[in-house]
Amino acid sequence: MGVRTRKAASGLFTLVLTFSMVAAGCSKNGNNEGGSSSPSASASQSPSASSGEANSPETKIEPFTISLFTAATGPIPTDDNKIYKEIKEQLGVTLKEEYLVGDIEQKLGVMIAGGDYPDMITANPKLTAAKAVIPLEDLIEQNAPNLKKHFGAVWEQLKDPEDGHIYWLPNYGVYQGDFKPTDYMGPAFYIQKAILKENGYPKIQTLDEYFKLIEDYAAKYPQIDGQPTIGFSSLAFDWRDWGLRNAPQHLAGHPNDGGVLVDPNTNVATLFSATDTAKPYYHKLNEINAKGLMDKEAFAQNYDQYLAKLSSGRVLGMFDQRWNFGQAHDSLVSQGKVERTYVGFPLVYDLNTRDYYLDRPPINLGNGFGITVNAEDPVKIIKFIDTMLSEKWSKRLNWGEEGVDYLVGDNGLYYRTPEMRTQQEDVTWKQKYKAESLWGYLPKLEGNYADGNADGPGNQPDEFFSGLKDIDRELLSAYGFKTWTDFFSTPPENRVSYPAWNIDLIEGSPAKVANQKMKDLDFKYLPKAILSQPDKFEEVWAEYVAQMGKVDTQAYLDRVNEQLKWRADTWTSK
Repeated sequence: MGVRTRKAASGLFTLVLTFSMVAAGCSKNGNNEGGSSSPSASASQSPSASSGEANSPETKIEPFTISLFTAATGPIPTDDNKIYKEIKEQLGVTLKEEYLVGDIEQKLGVMIAGGDYPDMITANPKLTAAKAVIPLEDLIEQNAPNLKKHFGAVWEQLKDPEDGHIYWLPNYGVYQGDFKPTDYMGPAFYIQKAILKENGYPKIQTLDEYFKLIEDYAAKYPQIDGQPTIGFSSLAFDWRDWGLRNAPQHLAGHPNDGGVLVDPNTNVATLFSATDTAKPYYHKLNEINAKGLMDKEAFAQNYDQYLAKLSSGRVLGMFDQRWNFGQAHDSLVSQGKVERTYVGFPLVYDLNTRDYYLDRPPINLGNGFGITVNAEDPVKIIKFIDTMLSEKWSKRLNWGEEGVDYLVGDNGLYYRTPEMRTQQEDVTWKQKYKAESLWGYLPKLEGNYADGNADGPGNQPDEFFSGLKDIDRELLSAYGFKTWTDFFSTPPENRVSYPAWNIDLIEGSPAKVANQKMKDLDFKYLPKAILSQPDKFEEVWAEYVAQMGKVDTQAYLDRVNEQLKWRADTWTSK
């Protein structure tokens, strides 16, 4: 397996590291997916995410290197990346990063087998089971006051249900203020903006309406940029399985709980795979496949191939989570193909069903960074993470450099010029001037800073709308909207146990084994059902249901329901 590595320039000198941090207010709200950008409330309506820099004494240290591995595939910073140079110059920290190539489970398996870990590593239950990471609660209590304050209100949620230790620092989910997001990074049925414009910006609520638009557009434009048009694609690769498996729960009016539907009144989970809840969706995909609209390679392609296909501009639609295809979106923008980027719609089976795609961000448990048993100086590492959570570094990582990447208005609010916005959309520019993967996995301030500014440009309401492309402003105005989340119903308050998808099933347990068997059957039979001849669909579906019936799905449900109850009992009482 090839490995892509980025090293900051090396050198030996002593620098001053100031572990002065921001005190971040906390809430039990958070983000709904790993690696997604969490929407923030407007500056005028949310309390501050930070009360200002703490007055900690300066601590002089020797320069040191931190090695780290994330599940990110890019964009990979250049060796002269400006932010990494500043981190080294100001903090004395050289970051030696390794990015994912290929299969994450295989990569982690090799690490575990050899006991060869970096200092910091992306969260994964396999690493906890292998005792590859160390408990963090004492390190935080003794050395990272701002991390402790940041996670204060959700401290109990960070603890491992099995032993009570904290192993991971969630990257998203400590969110302040009213939930008024601007952008949308979650699950939806995405469709190209060009199709909407072509059809006068129609209202789309059902699968039939969605696929009729795709069918008509594909018939009119059988090729896009010289390549065959693909009506609908999907991804069923590695851990990114939701593109194939998760749509039925949303179509039925449920939020993203992974492989289960959870009754909000009883807090009890049930399955939807291989049930009548799922069947109508896959039957519809079988119909569109018979019409030649389904991507024939959808269930054989890997993640990179999927992104490349979306980046070509010839895929008209897909069910996915927006953060998952962000690189393709950026590529299309860089190519000047903004009309080929996508808008998400919250489709439902029945118009009497209220959509529940947009959710209030939960703490992103099971994601972010941990510190491994191989780290020589965990104290320095936790202090570095603590420092990166400061308002100074949060602004630097998210907004950029004042006067260069953004300006300050007379009202104190940050904004960007059109030239700045255009420049910052370029992938090559990001590689040299941003640290997106690092920022994505670190704990972060979400909401508003003490000065009233949002945590980043995308969450500053005026800056958000001003930064949109002409086609986006035209599109939103046609629907009577101002933001991308206006397409979705306002979500209710999360139940305390939400979401179920981040429950640790425990390596080697009957629940984990059952879950893998369920996934394997989904990967085998759902593509088979979708790609079968229409008169064979019922036969394939019946076989799928019969095989699912042989799996100990009750072991899986028992573990999920045990943990849902534990969360409700434990997290509510704190």
